[in-house]
Amino acid sequence: MTVRRYPGAILLVFVAVTLVVVNGFAFWGDTFALWVDDAMQLSAGVGAVVCGVVVARRVRGHQRWWRVLVAIGMTGWSLGQCAWSWYQLIDGRGLPSPSLADVGYLSFPVFALAALFVLARARVRPDRERWQPAQWTAHFGVAVVLDGLVVTGSLFILTWTAALGQLVRATGPDALTWAVAIAYPLSDLVIVVVAVLLVVFDRVDRPYRANLLLAAVGIVALACSDSVFAYLVSIGAESMKPWSDGGFVLGPLFIAYALLVTPGQRRRDDAGQPVGVDWWQLALPYVPVTAVALLITVQVVAGAGPDGVEVSVGALVVFLVLARQLLSLLDNRLLLRRVYEGQQQLTHQAYHDPLTGLANRALFADRLDRAVEQSAEGGHGPLVLIFVDLDDFKEVNDRFGHAGGDVLLHAVAQRLLSCVRAGDTVARLGGDEFAILLEGEVDAPQAVADRIQSALRRPFAVHGTLVPVRASMGLVVPDPAEPLVTSDVLLGRADTSMYAGKRLGKDTTVVYHPSPDGPPDFPSALRRAEGGLPEGFALVFQPIVRLPDETPVAVEALARWTARDGTSVSPETFVRAAEGAGLGAELDALVLDLACREITAAGVDLTVHVNVCASRLGAASLEESVGAALDRYGLPADRLIVEITETVPVPDLAAGAAAIRRLQDLGVRVALDDFGAGYSSLTVLHALPVDLIKLDRALTTGVRPDRDAALCRSLVGLCADLEVAVVAEGIETAEQAELVTRAGCTTAQGYRFGHPAALASLRLSTLSAG
Repeated sequence: MTVRRYPGAILLVFVAVTLVVVNGFAFWGDTFALWVDDAMQLSAGVGAVVCGVVVARRVRGHQRWWRVLVAIGMTGWSLGQCAWSWYQLIDGRGLPSPSLADVGYLSFPVFALAALFVLARARVRPDRERWQPAQWTAHFGVAVVLDGLVVTGSLFILTWTAALGQLVRATGPDALTWAVAIAYPLSDLVIVVVAVLLVVFDRVDRPYRANLLLAAVGIVALACSDSVFAYLVSIGAESMKPWSDGGFVLGPLFIAYALLVTPGQRRRDDAGQPVGVDWWQLALPYVPVTAVALLITVQVVAGAGPDGVEVSVGALVVFLVLARQLLSLLDNRLLLRRVYEGQQQLTHQAYHDPLTGLANRALFADRLDRAVEQSAEGGHGPLVLIFVDLDDFKEVNDRFGHAGGDVLLHAVAQRLLSCVRAGDTVARLGGDEFAILLEGEVDAPQAVADRIQSALRRPFAVHGTLVPVRASMGLVVPDPAEPLVTSDVLLGRADTSMYAGKRLGKDTTVVYHPSPDGPPDFPSALRRAEGGLPEGFALVFQPIVRLPDETPVAVEALARWTARDGTSVSPETFVRAAEGAGLGAELDALVLDLACREITAAGVDLTVHVNVCASRLGAASLEESVGAALDRYGLPADRLIVEITETVPVPDLAAGAAAIRRLQDLGVRVALDDFGAGYSSLTVLHALPVDLIKLDRALTTGVRPDRDAALCRSLVGLCADLEVAVVAEGIETAEQAELVTRAGCTTAQGYRFGHPAALASLRLSTLSAG
């Protein structure tokens, strides 16, 4: 309740105070002053009853019932006032006690106490709409108890000094008189403590705090006059001056205002405004403590020092205040720690992507700047930057919505993290773009990129559906000797290389090399060769060994191409580019011819495997190329195995089966590559009369060895019944080799037995193995 909203109420309080003060001088005699005094008290009491009844009719729930209880209490108080006026003005008894008036007066604390508890339950807003410092501490419950004890102890000392002590020490005419007299200060102490604690501990919602504060002021005013009355009764006084009755006038008046005030609607412009610290809450526990300190100081100065009860309770209050301050210090430390943790969290949010938890563009740029500076100063190891962009990510968003896209991005982030070391930085730059910074001693950059692409090629689960993912990557290895290189320049180079990979056919890694010739273009290089060997094109060979003695029995020819600018383009990329340009047949013929020439020139007695795309199975040009290469280099047909790679499905299984039989008639064996991945299935194995299958690495190097072993045993047994040989691919460890050996597989291929290399280098290891 503010002065601006209730000017009439403020004026009425001012008039009442003025009348009490003027009437206390008794200018027109004591009798007239008593009549005016009692009339003012009764008017205030009846006015409070009327206000409570009128407002209670307009409200519902708790807001009605606490007003009803106060109105009942004030009715009893007003009836007591009527009896009191009769005794004092008409019967002439002075200060009668006990009397019927006491029954009416003492009924008010009972109903007022019940009303306060009902008001405390009138909570219409959630607690989160209001911020209170103590509510954020771990010691809030202890603080409530300590503050309550401090308030109670302080008010007890004040009550004891004002009236209670005198009453306890007074003999009194009889026990009933003494009990009635002491009931006033004790009941007032209880109700005042409850009202104060409700204010201090914020047990009433902000819309109703005006009701509570006004009611508390009225209760305190009544308590003050009650204490004076009890004191006068204890000393046998015959009358009570109008000044002492001021609380009996102002108390009901403030209670009437408390009943009138109803919570208004919260202004819309205030709805989002933070609520500041409630100084009532912070200061009110120490107001009675301050009053006690002043009281004891006055007593000491006057030479009437505090008695034993005041000293004992005062010492207890001082101890409680010290304990409360210690608790506040602990709370402050806790709050400071939480503020620090909050700042750390905000800092983390400022430098990390909220969806994936990876570093964001700002943090990545900062780390890249620092790494470039350290590398330029010579105090840092190699630096590798990889730019990753998911291919056709828009299709995922179109199919599953943005929620599905978010699921995929989060899963991709976890895969990327699993491919690098703990000290490396993986960042999401935005959308479906990621960047990786490798610092210090790192593996071969191309090997890291291959590991990332292999990880991303495993399907992702999105809303219960397996989704294949491909990524184009640009890889930059800065030259430490290059001057004035910046992080922006490196990011630009990585981005350029990544887009060059997309132009090559996506799902590839392009290593940045400065070149005036533009991005690598394999189809153009193949056309310029006019049937010869394209510039930068070569074959490497990987051994296939017999288990368990690991003796080489064959090699697989693998194509490699390095562009003019030194960019090593992955086979998946330039093969896809050749297929897209309609040069797939020329590339297959080139690889077949070069493999036969090199294996014959090496003079090693090993079978050579050559890859051919499944789309050309059955084409006359394939059979002609095979026959021509065997005749040209005199290579026995049984030393050539044509591997059907299923990057695309076999267009016609029946025609494919017939083509395989024609190749077998030439003496050439046919293998089905990457069985278990791509488009291969048992149906294809049943339809195509191949001589050999190569188990995809996913079936031999999975994360569940027992399941992998069971699957390998089943496939090896099935192929044995079909008289089809089996080669296990991707073997990198002794454990994997042992697994496929126990499964019955007799031949294997993988990094454990040799990395792809030129045939001359491979021949040395072959001879040493023999």
